[in-house]
Amino acid sequence: MFGIHYSVTNRLIAVAALLLWFGLSTTGAGQTDAAKTDATATGAPKAEATNSNAAKLDAAGTESVKPGEPTDPKARKTFASAIDWERHGHDDAALDDFRKANKQDSGHCWECLWRAYRLAVTRGQYQVAIDIARDWLPVAQSDVDKATVHFRLGIAQQDQGVKETKEKALAESSDEFKAVLALDPKLTLAHFNLGISLARLHRDDAAREEFSAFLKEDRSNPSLHKRAERYLQRIELARATMAPPFSVTTLDGQRVSMDSLEGKVVLIDFWATWCGDCVIAMPHIRKIAQKFQDQPLVVLSVSLDSDEGKWKDFVAKNGMTWLQYRDGGSAGQIAKQFGITEIPATFSIDADGVLEDQHVGDADIEGKLKKMIARAVEVNNRKSEPVVVDRAPEAAN
Repeated sequence: MFGIHYSVTNRLIAVAALLLWFGLSTTGAGQTDAAKTDATATGAPKAEATNSNAAKLDAAGTESVKPGEPTDPKARKTFASAIDWERHGHDDAALDDFRKANKQDSGHCWECLWRAYRLAVTRGQYQVAIDIARDWLPVAQSDVDKATVHFRLGIAQQDQGVKETKEKALAESSDEFKAVLALDPKLTLAHFNLGISLARLHRDDAAREEFSAFLKEDRSNPSLHKRAERYLQRIELARATMAPPFSVTTLDGQRVSMDSLEGKVVLIDFWATWCGDCVIAMPHIRKIAQKFQDQPLVVLSVSLDSDEGKWKDFVAKNGMTWLQYRDGGSAGQIAKQFGITEIPATFSIDADGVLEDQHVGDADIEGKLKKMIARAVEVNNRKSEPVVVDRAPEAAN
C-alpha cells in the first residue's frame, strides 16, 4: 500500500513558511540577510549543519567559535550534541538541545535559536516556535536583526492561526509584520505575508493594499509576483491553501511554473527509479496522462534520482512522455517545498492553484480528477464567453 503518512495541508503551511515566504539566513552573530525566495534558490539556511564537529581548532590549536554559535563550554557541547541529533534524524532531541544550549549560553546564542525555531516550524510545533522567537527578540541588536526576528515570529503566528483557526494568532502576526516594515522597509516580503494574514481576517481592502505594495517595492522574490497579482484579482485565494509557487525547466526544455498553469488541473507525482512502489505505480500515472491528454490537465513527474543518466534512460524506456523533472533527491527544491518525506507521493492541484489533500494509491483519483477537470472546463468556458452589453432601444423616428 502506498501512502503519505502526514497531513499534506498542515505540513505545507510550515514548509511554505520556511522555504517560500521568508528565505532568511543567518550570516553571523546577530547579522542576517534576506535571501531570495526565487524557485532557483535552495531555500536552505546558510547556517545549515553539515557535520557534527561544531568546534574546530585554529592554527594555534585553540578552539575557534563561528559567529552566532555559543561560547560557553557547556553550551558548545550541548550545541554539538544537538547538531548530531539532527544529523541522525532525531529532531525532537535536537530541538531540546538547541534550546538548552541557548540557556547555557545565557540566552545569547543566535544560531541555537535559529536552528531550534526552524525545527519547530518544520514539525508544526507553532507555539514552540513562537516561544523561541520571543526568546530571540532580546538577542537582536540592529534594526535589521530585530526585523528578522519579528518576521519569524509573525510567520509562526500566521501558521498557528491558519492551522488551528485562531484569529488572535493571525491578528498578532499582522502586528509583527507591521513591526518588520517599520524596522526594515527593505524586507518587502513582509508586505506579502501581511496581506495573507489580513485576507484571512477578511480585511480584504487592507490585504489588497499590502499585495499592491509588495508588487511595487519587491525586487527579491519574483516567483511570488504572479501569486500576488492573482490575490489582487481574487482575494479569496489568499485564504486558500495554495500550492507552492515553484518554477522548473522540464526534460524537454519547457519552463513550467505553478502560477503559469492557472486554469489547468495539475497532478504532481514524486518518484524515483530506485523506488519499487513508484515503479509499480508508474503505469497508473501513464494511464492518467494519456487518458486526459486533451483535457486541461498537466501531469508533472518529479524524480528524486541523483543519477541523471539512469533517470533519463528509465524515462525513455518506459514511454514517460508527459512532463518530467529531476529534483535530485529529498533535499531538492521542489521536494522541500512540498515537504516530501517518502515516495511515491502525488498531489492534485485545482485550476485556481489550490492544493488538494490527496493520498497516494487512492483508487478514486481518476474520479476526483474528472470532477476537477470538469470544474476547470466550466470556469474556462465562462471566461471565454463574450460579454453581452444591454443597449437601450433606439428611439423611434
